[in-house]
Amino acid sequence: MQLEDYFDFQRPDDIRLKGTRVGIETILYDFIHRCRTPEAIVKSYPSVTLEQVYATILHYLHNKEAVSAYISNWLEWSHRMREEQRRNPSPVVVKLMKLKAEREAKKKTHGSQISF
Repeated sequence: MQLEDYFDFQRPDDIRLKGTRVGIETILYDFIHRCRTPEAIVKSYPSVTLEQVYATILHYLHNKEAVSAYISNWLEWSHRMREEQRRNPSPVVVKLMKLKAEREAKKKTHGSQISF
């Protein structure tokens, strides 16, 4: 089996583990940036096998420059999307933020009252 047989190259910016919806960036972020072991990563993603995690790491090691660029682009895109969501939250998020603020205000009001 070739290393590439472990992946679905859907687009240049979307590489997934074959048979799953998990992108290689997810596995590699956990491995590189969170210093998680392959065994710990597998426990987090039930649709992924240990063999697939090792294949992803091996793919990264064999193509470090290209995969590092892929991950860098993914991180940049993720930051842009997070910022966009922060600036323009969905109506559901706005409602949840309002409810949270109301709950916090109630806590402060009730917490400052002294009871005898």
